[in-house]
Amino acid sequence: MDSADEGRIGVVAALVRATFLVNAVYAESGREHGLTSQQGQLLCVLMGGPRGMGELTTMLSLAKSSLTGLVDRTERNGLVSREPDPRDTRAVRVALTPHGSRLAAEFYAETCRRVERLAAGLDDAGRDALAGLLGAVVRDNRVPEVFLEPEVAVRSTN
Repeated sequence: MDSADEGRIGVVAALVRATFLVNAVYAESGREHGLTSQQGQLLCVLMGGPRGMGELTTMLSLAKSSLTGLVDRTERNGLVSREPDPRDTRAVRVALTPHGSRLAAEFYAETCRRVERLAAGLDDAGRDALAGLLGAVVRDNRVPEVFLEPEVAVRSTN
């Protein structure tokens, strides 16, 4: 094996290990804000506006019963509320409460800072290359917008 290849890992291991890194950031940020990782993810998704339960099931990759439990717990904590869907009287949409919106903004900002630090060892060109490559993977796999770009998140909370 060439000494230049010793520190390299393949794309599968890199993506899986990067997922573990980001999940660890969510868990740590969540603990500090009194949230589970899934509650933090829910709050971040809702920063873009209210969502229907079916949409949240798809976005968060949860079974319907798991999502219902997550929303119930988060609602009991005063962070989200259920509101009637104006397009379908049988359905509800989940929205951030004012308290949930404040906590979501704090959690989001701290999570962004921590995720940003994960790439601290890269120069600007490396960061741009990483963003471009991961962005292509996300687009190619049609990943829903479960985490807004920082400038979009700031506009949506103001």
